[in-house]
Parts: sequence; C-alpha cells; structure tokens
Amino acid sequence: MIKRKNILKIAIDSPAAAGAGTVAKAISKHYNLFYLDTGKIYRFIAFLKIKFPKKFNNKFIKSKIKLLKIKDLADQNLLSDEVGTEASNIAKIKYIRNMVHNFQINFAYNPPKQYKGSCLDGRDITYNIVPDADVKFYITANIKTRALRRYKELKGLKKKITYEEVLKSIKKRDKSDLNRKISPLKKTKDSLLINTTNLNKRACFLKIKKIIDRKINI
Repeated sequence: MIKRKNILKIAIDSPAAAGAGTVAKAISKHYNLFYLDTGKIYRFIAFLKIKFPKKFNNKFIKSKIKLLKIKDLADQNLLSDEVGTEASNIAKIKYIRNMVHNFQINFAYNPPKQYKGSCLDGRDITYNIVPDADVKFYITANIKTRALRRYKELKGLKKKITYEEVLKSIKKRDKSDLNRKISPLKKTKDSLLINTTNLNKRACFLKIKKIIDRKINI
C-alpha cells in the first residue's frame, strides 16, 4: 500500500461515551485532518445484521464495506443502544475485523489530498491500526459520567430509553471491549491519558490541542 508522506496522524482509543468522538471531530477540524470514528463501521455492520439477518454473511459484508462512504456512517440509526450492543459482539469476529482493518489503514495513511493528515478514534487504533501515529491518546471518564452522556445523546435523538438501561449497556460493552481476544481496548505505554470526567468539551479540546502543538512544533 502506498502511504502519503509528511502527514499528521492522530490515534485515539477510548471506552464508549468517554468524549473521544467529540474531541476528535474538533481536533480534525482545527488541523484539517480526515476524521474517522472507527466504531461507526462496526455499528454500520451491526445495523446491516439487524436489518438483513437472512442476507448477512461474509460476501454480503464485503460488498457493503467495498462501497462504504463516510456519509453512510452519519446515519442516526447507528446510534441506537441495540446497534451498539450488537456492534460490540461483531467486533469480536476475526474475518470482520480483518475487512474493517484494511479500510481503516487505507483511511489513515491515504487521506484525500485536501487534508493534512488523519485522525482516527476507536478501541485498537494506537497499537493496531496506526502504531506509528504522531500523537496517541487514551481518553476515558468514569462509567456514570459516560452513561449520563450517552443517555442525554439518545434522549436528544428522541430514543425511548432509561439511564439505568444505558448504564447497564455500557458496563456490558466495557466488559466485551476490554476482554475480547482480538484487538481488545487497552492503553499503550506511549498513549497519553486524558480523563474527561470533569472536563467540558472546550477544556478537553484545549488540553489535547496543547499537547499536539507541542509535539508537532518539536
């Protein structure tokens, strides 16, 4: 695979609803980076499984991944709790991860020329997808804060769900993400820890921006 040279690569790993997606979007906009929420790809596949259970097989998934566009990942149906739970299960399947893996690597190392680089967030980005990233972050927050954030997000989308249901779902996802055999969520030694429990969006952005600026100016 041909890789673009002299681009800025930011890699972010985090558990569900830690605020990684929000800050990654802000960072990408500020530095003109091509942004990918890698978890949305698994949500996209999970949605396909729920919607087309009889068609769901290796060939079907491969055809959909081949035609996948970033705009497809903006579908609000992908944000449901049901899709999130299924996505966590799908992420354990090796042949699906391999297909998604190739998509992510191409995205990371070959962003469109109008972008100065790429920014990816997910569960295994810092050590599996972009191990040579210029800056790596592990973004987290306590579980009650994360559950409340996701609950507010879903309520804003008019989803009928309780805080308790969201908390239970996130606990289940954490267990799955941290303990799966293939590409589990983990903090690498060279990832900078950012705890967003007591940080608002602006404060989190400024903290990460300061770290990136220091890094790229060296």
